[in-house]
Amino acid sequence: MFKKIFAFIAAMSLVTAFAAVDVNKGSAADLDGIKGIGPATSKVIMSERQKAEFKNWDDLISRVKGLGDKTAAKLSEGGLTVGGASYKPSAAAAKTGAKPAMPTAAAKPADNNAKK
Repeated sequence: MFKKIFAFIAAMSLVTAFAAVDVNKGSAADLDGIKGIGPATSKVIMSERQKAEFKNWDDLISRVKGLGDKTAAKLSEGGLTVGGASYKPSAAAAKTGAKPAMPTAAAKPADNNAKK
């Protein structure tokens, strides 16, 4: 019986650990629980939220200093949402974050100085 109760409590704590926190509804403690958000960032978020709720991820990134596309992606993976939505990079962010294609062997210039 004790094992079943312990298993139930453990399962419930795991569910709570992975619960999403909406930036417009979560308390400072809830925000601190997201990996990557510390007391200083949660204080800024709470301060900005008092002015007006965050409309979307772009609004959050523009109003909270230090947040960028990479950080937003990590916070979203950690369970942070804005209006219930996970982070999806904008088209401009996706283009700038894209890595250039590696040149193929055919595209490389021939090395005329190579020893034969």
